[in-house]
Amino acid sequence: MLVLVLVRYLPAEQPLAPSTIVLYNRKAPDSADLAKFYAQQRGIARDHLIALNCPVQEEISREEYDATIANPLRETFAKHRWWKLRESPEERKSVTATSIRFVAVMKGVPLKIRPSSTPYPGDEPAAGPVSSRNEASVDSELSVLGAFSSQISGAMSNPYFQSFRAIADFQNPALLLVCRLDAPTAATVRRMIADTIVAEKSGLWGRAYIDAAHNTSGGLQIGDEWLAEIQQQFHKVGVPVVYEDTPAIFPEAYPMSDCALYYGWYTSNVAGPFMRSDFRFATGAVAVHIHSFSASTLRDPNASWVGPLVSRGAAASLGNVYEPYLHFTTHLNTFNDRLLHGFTFAESAYMATPALSWMNVMVGDPLYRPYASWLQIDVIRDVGKSVSEWKMYHDFAVKNVARPVAEYRNMARQVASRAGNGAMLEDLGLIEAADGNFAVATGYFQQARACYTKRDDILRAVLEEADGWIKQEKPKRALDVVRSTLRIVPDAPAAVLLRKIEQDLTAPSAAPVLSPTLP
Repeated sequence: MLVLVLVRYLPAEQPLAPSTIVLYNRKAPDSADLAKFYAQQRGIARDHLIALNCPVQEEISREEYDATIANPLRETFAKHRWWKLRESPEERKSVTATSIRFVAVMKGVPLKIRPSSTPYPGDEPAAGPVSSRNEASVDSELSVLGAFSSQISGAMSNPYFQSFRAIADFQNPALLLVCRLDAPTAATVRRMIADTIVAEKSGLWGRAYIDAAHNTSGGLQIGDEWLAEIQQQFHKVGVPVVYEDTPAIFPEAYPMSDCALYYGWYTSNVAGPFMRSDFRFATGAVAVHIHSFSASTLRDPNASWVGPLVSRGAAASLGNVYEPYLHFTTHLNTFNDRLLHGFTFAESAYMATPALSWMNVMVGDPLYRPYASWLQIDVIRDVGKSVSEWKMYHDFAVKNVARPVAEYRNMARQVASRAGNGAMLEDLGLIEAADGNFAVATGYFQQARACYTKRDDILRAVLEEADGWIKQEKPKRALDVVRSTLRIVPDAPAAVLLRKIEQDLTAPSAAPVLSPTLP
């Protein structure tokens, strides 16, 4: 049996459960049971489970939010003495100390607060698209509950944005990190909770898929910049990554196997490989698609993005309930960086989100730390071959990333070839292809498909190899590998993509260019 020893150290920290409360809705089916299940899994005390009597609809009015959620919760904080307050006639109440930092909102609690069309206390709109808005997500409003602000127009600046410290060490006691465990079904929420526990113990292992949009218009290029930076972050820690940077999204037939992380944009509703009935994320996966209304509902497994992503196996996602404007969405490069450094899902998301009292919603266990195992002394026994490949690449990368590029790649090639590590070989090929070294890249893809045993892995390597031959203006080599593969797996979903390449290469006016169906 293979035994892996990871000799990295996790700094001493306070337990998270005592600083966590769980909100549920007495009126909503399954909400109380889910709260109890989550608390049991995380060791959260029963007196930290807070029952609300609020509407069961996802969208509520500002009046309903104040009367059934915000005011009762402030009373609960006072009753349990979770906040230490400064009160004076001259100044607004302020939180000077707190014992609660995390809030888990369970399925059944309303999701969003609709725009108020009549004058409401604190609604003082100003010019501009942000200051004139008074709608928000429930969770984002709860994050500033301790601010005791009556302002509901516009957004509040997030003092935790771009931080790099645990929330327990953050000096603003009023801030709450609010995430929700919510999905189209209660069974999905239970699975999300269970998967985070499993992934924390064994690690989040698999491949990352990044679907950029190549959008350079009107300030939208920042989204692509985030995604390009994430690609480099993964290379530094040895997470294999497939980076698609054309305006098209990954096609439905694309063989997206072992998907542990997905970042993409910009399509209004779930599409691509996620539409296939056989698609499932890896256990504990984090999946995010940037769109203004990606979390407009969490009750439909086929509407928008967040609901479908968690329904297809993701454990955590991010979204927006109303138009947030791109700059005010969660900055995915910062979010991913903090996850990789071992912070919780909640800490990572709030460190990456510039605005509060706004449209953002974080869906997943706030305490989830998908990469905590990277930082611990951890002896893992009975590791399967596929998991050991991910670990091997990660351990090699973090040990050698500081070496000169040529030396690193030469060492990586030798290590991956000796071990027959298909994931590492494929990733090295993609790195070379991105640098324009297509002859070197095709050699890696050939090695990778020879090592792979799973059909989808082999097919993806074939697609990449064919692309490499086309880029070298060797269409016959591309046609040979495509046709030989089609003879073996003619009915695989990805065969559609191979046939498209064959069709393009054999057309009377065929030119040696990349098929638009390929990343």
